[in-house]
Amino acid sequence: MPKIIVLPHEELCPDGAVLEAETGESVLNVALKNDIDIEHACEKVCACTTCHVIIREGFDSLEESDELEDDMLDKAWGLEPESRLSCQAKVADEDLVVEIPKYTVNMVSENH
Repeated sequence: MPKIIVLPHEELCPDGAVLEAETGESVLNVALKNDIDIEHACEKVCACTTCHVIIREGFDSLEESDELEDDMLDKAWGLEPESRLSCQAKVADEDLVVEIPKYTVNMVSENH
């Protein structure tokens, strides 16, 4: 069973975590069910960038992102070549090392 290693994040996961994942599960769903509350303003439909993560290891094991995800990622804060939307990145057969960026771009909360 693949694992997702979440690097320490000051607010969401201060000590980091090692999570068990099922093949085909999204990085976001695995994190949420393990009480790592990655923001997901669009309810996991690839319509925002709040669940942006950086895949530090295992990136090549993921299916390629589609055009819609790429368009969304272009708007993400701190975009890197290994950036993915965690709602779209599905675990394959390799362990992943995931970094949750310090900031997100959340249009909804910024307008209130």
